[in-house]
Amino acid sequence: MSRLIAWLRFLSFWLFWPGLALILWGELTPHPPDLGPLFGWDKLEHFTAYFGLASMATMVIGLKPKLPPTILDIILLGGLLELVQGFTGRDPDIWDFVANSIGALSGWGVGFFVWQMTGLAGRRALD
Repeated sequence: MSRLIAWLRFLSFWLFWPGLALILWGELTPHPPDLGPLFGWDKLEHFTAYFGLASMATMVIGLKPKLPPTILDIILLGGLLELVQGFTGRDPDIWDFVANSIGALSGWGVGFFVWQMTGLAGRRALD
């Protein structure tokens, strides 16, 4: 189990920034890709993207005091990107922001659960 968790933390560390870049592009491009057959619902795409960001951040940061502000920053980023969409030829949508926020909070919760259940809570996170 510890090898799996170490591998997940390693992947989270290296995939967070490319994931963030992909989300920025997807939220701000005037013609985002249609993932309809894959997800079938726009809100699920938003949920999944922010779930991924928050869970990766949780796996990398660990249960440190800087984690809650980081999750809040991810949620605020989702709101800011929704507002900026109005200037890129897309329509801002409050329900996209809600899906982003629920995804971020869920990702945080799953990451927290993994830290607690695997005994990582007492160990040092990646700095």
